[in-house]
Amino acid sequence: MRTAAALVAAGSLLLATPSAAARTPAPASEAHGTAVAAARAASEGIDFGRCSEEQDLPPAVQCGTLRVPLDYARPDGEQILLTVSRSRATGQDPATGRAVPRQGSLVNNPGGPGVSGMYFPMLGVVPGWKRLAAAYDLVGYAPRGVGRSAPLSCADPKTFHQGPAPAPRHPSARVKRERAARAAAYARGCAERSGDALRHYTSPNNARDLDVLRAALGETRLTFLGSSYGTYIGALYATLFPSHVRRMVFDSAVNPAPERIWYRNNLAQSAAFEDRWADFRAWVARHHDVYGLGDTAREVRDSYDVVRERLAGEPAGGKVGPAQLHTAMLKAAYYDDHWPQRAHALSAYLKGDPGPLVEQAEEHPEAAAEAENTRAVYLAVECNDAPWPTDFAVWDRDNTRLARRAPFATWNNVWTNLPCAYWPAPRQKPLDVRAGKGELPPTLILAAERDAATPYDGALELHRRLAGSTLVTERDAGSHGLAGGTNACVNAHLTAYLLEGRVPGRRASCAPHPAPEPTT
Repeated sequence: MRTAAALVAAGSLLLATPSAAARTPAPASEAHGTAVAAARAASEGIDFGRCSEEQDLPPAVQCGTLRVPLDYARPDGEQILLTVSRSRATGQDPATGRAVPRQGSLVNNPGGPGVSGMYFPMLGVVPGWKRLAAAYDLVGYAPRGVGRSAPLSCADPKTFHQGPAPAPRHPSARVKRERAARAAAYARGCAERSGDALRHYTSPNNARDLDVLRAALGETRLTFLGSSYGTYIGALYATLFPSHVRRMVFDSAVNPAPERIWYRNNLAQSAAFEDRWADFRAWVARHHDVYGLGDTAREVRDSYDVVRERLAGEPAGGKVGPAQLHTAMLKAAYYDDHWPQRAHALSAYLKGDPGPLVEQAEEHPEAAAEAENTRAVYLAVECNDAPWPTDFAVWDRDNTRLARRAPFATWNNVWTNLPCAYWPAPRQKPLDVRAGKGELPPTLILAAERDAATPYDGALELHRRLAGSTLVTERDAGSHGLAGGTNACVNAHLTAYLLEGRVPGRRASCAPHPAPEPTT
């Protein structure tokens, strides 16, 4: 799961249904509709060819489209097209040059909601991915609503970026009223622009789309790598289609407990961001000789507050105010490889050079359409998926309390999600994600103990719910998304699982990857 601010991866006619009595099964009409669509996709396949210039992919990557029902209860009704990308397996071990047998397609969803996975096949040329790219076709796609896949929009992109903006940690009653009115207007815009189609942009439909994609690729069982929100799609898939799972990696897992989808998960995320923000400040303090921002985490926070106050009075370059600063710094809470650049930008600004901060934090008009599309899909999926409080007083109570101890991200997270309080489409009851003993082949969960975007308790909950799963933990680390990253131990488990089906018992742990080196 990612906040929108951080954002601006041959079917049988009979589908397996969950066997556990506590599980909420999919409506029979939707299960039947998925079977119909998957059988049709298995027959049609995907006509892969050259990618268009707009997709900005190298010649080695092929593109095509996949036809899926907008509404799985009406599989022969309105259809939408999802864009798909693929690089074929090289068939050659990169170290020895020996022939490697093809193991099928490895499908990726990188998270979001609202993020495209079309670029995933490009990873095949990265050293850490070459062994996987030898055995697998690497397949990415843009989920429904994203990019060119039946794109959603809730507002005119020209109005999406409105220039430097404030970001109070403890907003006044007037600010809350203004933001609530803005959220309600955005929710109305979603309904006005999409009509009745809006209700069909959901996580269960994303999981059904994944099964149709599996069939179109000619795979009887799915090999899947889901990151962040992609883990929730994978968890729903494993619950709805357990007999269709071959291998499945959950990288930085969302907590799938129905009562946590999505309001309470966002509260937990805001609390975790405070801890990760403290990790960043402690690292900066250890390198006071480089950045001069303070030799304690408290002093670094004070330096950051000075920057915020100055930007509130005079936006940097006329473009970067406190809200843009916060968006840039939030990336440091996601990925520690951003720490040196963010620290340098703060340091340079306080020394009179706003250039690095403007470069890292300014909003680009040419990216507004993509950013608005990301936000529209993010909200459509999360607001449709589950009940949300419809009384702002509940949001105000919960987040005022939380902001006392976690001010860094709390209210910005509220403004991101608040349209769900006024959402015009019907809300679903979240599926009870679960797989009993023997229902699934071994699955692999990767998690960092201090991940803020998807706090570690989500990995523990998913591990508990999926019998036979293995949890690999990166200790004392917090970067979001571990697969193919800088931790050799994690990558060794990932590669052994995807290439050989091997898992390291029920649980394993890896030492943290090295902290980044300070740079100027």
